[in-house]
Parts: sequence; structure tokens; C-alpha cells
Amino acid sequence: MSNTVSQIKFGTDGWRAIIADTYTLENVKILTQAVADYLGQGKKVAVGFDTRFMSDKFALAAAVVLKSNGLEVILSDQPTPTPALSFAVKMRKLDLGIMITASHNPAEYNGFKIKNSSGGGASSELTHEVEGLLAKTPVKDNVAASSIQKVDIIKDYIKFIRNYIDLKKIKNKKFKVLVDSMYGSGDSFMAQVLKGTSIRLEFMRNTINPSFGGGRPEPVEDNLAVLKARVKKEKFDLGIALDGDADRIAAVAPGGVFIHPQKILGLLALHLNQDRHFSGGLVKTICGTTMMDNIAKFLGIKLYETPVGFKYISDLMSTQDIVAGGEEAGGMGVKGYIPERDGTMAGLLLIEMMVYRNKNMLRILNETEKKFGKFYYVRQDFHIDRRVEPKKESLPKELLGKKVVDIKDYDGIKLICEDQSWLMFRGSGTEPIMRTYAEAKSLTQAKKLLALGKEIILKEGV
Repeated sequence: MSNTVSQIKFGTDGWRAIIADTYTLENVKILTQAVADYLGQGKKVAVGFDTRFMSDKFALAAAVVLKSNGLEVILSDQPTPTPALSFAVKMRKLDLGIMITASHNPAEYNGFKIKNSSGGGASSELTHEVEGLLAKTPVKDNVAASSIQKVDIIKDYIKFIRNYIDLKKIKNKKFKVLVDSMYGSGDSFMAQVLKGTSIRLEFMRNTINPSFGGGRPEPVEDNLAVLKARVKKEKFDLGIALDGDADRIAAVAPGGVFIHPQKILGLLALHLNQDRHFSGGLVKTICGTTMMDNIAKFLGIKLYETPVGFKYISDLMSTQDIVAGGEEAGGMGVKGYIPERDGTMAGLLLIEMMVYRNKNMLRILNETEKKFGKFYYVRQDFHIDRRVEPKKESLPKELLGKKVVDIKDYDGIKLICEDQSWLMFRGSGTEPIMRTYAEAKSLTQAKKLLALGKEIILKEGV
């Protein structure tokens, strides 16, 4: 039992581990028992799962443990996007949600996310409490699997989004959009939302494939070569990519131009503020783009900055007036919805923005960059045995001839230069990886900063 306790640790976004190694039915049951002990009898929980290998089996096992402990439980009757699970928790006024997913991790991983009663990510305090209850009581799993109530939670999720999106405005527009579901649980639900409109929607990689076609379901540019090529060749007005559990997004503009999630957040902020006339501040993470600072200043709205992890953004969205918040990895949340990220919602709002402005996404992107600055954002990951970040005192006073004017170290280490370029180091909260980030006003400078970051990392003996 003590060995199990050490194996189960919550990171930035849930517990993730390799299937059949430490991610086993036994460990999922032990973790679920700890959740049941934390909640107590009579509480209500929803359980969802993605398209990964055995996700449905792990979800059923969790549901059985919950019900065996005297909790009311509903189980999704199909693979579901994480935001749909979050929405079910909020709409049905449940006490907690459990999502079986490893999000964008490689196919050999699975995971376990906890959602609070508002649908947002569980706080560190909650997950620490759950960890403290691991293996404290024997697992109860004595009820029959056939007694678990299976529910279509997608239906209400689609209904809500159809009311949120301005379908009346969209109805007769004929923009051509290609969606890459990356074999994840986002499937083709966007089509259900846009049913009855003239938007010409096409899908790729929207079947179930637990190996994700040999790649990883992460919407980064390196994984989207086919999407970029098709958008360019077939003259789509927009390409949208969703990750494995459809809570993250990247996009492609006409001509196959990759739109980094950092820029998508800025676009959503402008659309919701200027076109939809929503009030509220913006939230970015410590490794978020400087473009957000410029947009917030222009709009005259407050900009918040958080550590990496959407749970921090979620907390702000639950307590402050926030129009949009997002992270560099592509997770974005918007006002008047769940305090959680949703790739499908973000993609639909990009379509809506094209409709409101009657322009394809390339024109909108070019106009935005002309006004707020064109920033180039790059990242490199180093596989490590242990988390080591450079020591603050050993960091250089300038980078590529530009003076370092600020150092932030509340989550990783970020060096900010006088020309708004920056370099950052941070250990991943979900994998044994050291991430190095850089941003500058030219791609050459950004890549040079990244190379300099690699030198600093290697010097630290990682």
C-alpha cells in the first residue's frame, strides 16, 4: 500500500502515469476510494472518460467504487470532452467530477482529473487532501457494474453552447472550416453545434484510435502538418485542432499559417470585448505572450498573471470578472460558462469572430499583429531524471545584448529583457521534462534565446 501512495501524485492537471505500469485498475480504485473518503456518503459525482486505451474500463471501475461507498454517481455513456464533464458537474449541481484522461500525453499514458463543484479544476488543497487519504481504508467495490447509471452528458453540453454562440448571426455565412480532432474525444461535436447553419465544416482524425495514429494528441505545430497542408491546398478559411480530451486548441489560418494558442487567446479577448461587448479582465500565465499585455492596455481592462496550470485561471474566473483566460498550451476559458478551458468553445468563437468581422482568419490575424505587435513564441523540452531549474544568482544580466530588467521566479524562472523579449525555464508538472520558453519580435531572436536557454540548462547539469 505504501508503494501505491508514492506512485499516485497529482501534478499540474491531475494524476498521469503509464498504463499497466503504475496506471492500473487497482491504483485507480485506490485513488477513487480516497476521493470517496474525502467526500463522504450521499455526495453526487459524475465520471467521464476519453478515447484512450481502456479509459471506459477505468471510468467504470471508479464509478463502482464511488457507488459502493454510498455516493450517487452518473457515468458518461460515451467518450466525452473534459469540458462536457465539467459542464455536467456544474449544471447538475454535483459535488465533484472525475475525468479519466491523460489529455495531450502520449498514448501509453492515462490519467485522473478531479473537477470541483463549479466544474473547475480541483485546487492543490483538495488534491493534497485526497493524496493524504490514499490507502487509508480498504477499497469498496462490491456493487454490480450493471447498476451504474449511464447518462448522455453530451446533449446538455451541446444545447448550452448552441445558446452561447450567436447562431442567428452565423446562420447564413459560408466560411469553410477544417477541424482536426486528433483522434480525441472532441470527435465531431462541433457539427452538432453548427447544425442548421451554412458553415461548411469538415473533419479529419475524428475516429477512435487509442494509439492516436502513432503520434500524441497535442495541438502543437509539429503535429499538424496535414492540417496545415489541407487548409492551404483546399483553401479553408480556418483550421482548428483539438487535443486528446478537447479542452485545448490550436488553429491554422489560410495559406497554412499556424496560429499559436497564445495568439488565439488575444483574438478571443478582442472578439468578446469588441464584438460581443462582454466586460471583464484577462488572465494569462507566467509564460503567456506579451501580446496580451498590449491588448489589455489597449482595451483598458485588467490583466491578471498566474502560475502555469489552468486551475489558477479557473480560480480567478470563479471569483473575479474575467472575460477570457488562457494558458500557453492552448487551454482557454470564457465568461458566462464553466470556469474551465474548452477547445470546442474556443474554436466556435473563432468562427463567430470571422462572421462578425466578415473576414477570414488570416486577415484578422494580420490586422491584430499589426496593431499589437508580432511576437514569436518558441519552446523546447528536455527529458530529465529530476526537476532542476537554474539558480537565480547564476543567471546572466543580459540576453543577446539586451538588458534583463525583471526576473520572475514564482513558477519557474523568467528573465524579461528591455525590448519585451524573454526567456523562461520551468519543470513540467505532468511529465519528467524541463521546458524552456522564449519570445521575441523576430523568430531568429526567439530561436537564439532558446539556444541560449539550452546552454544554461546544460550548465546546470540537467
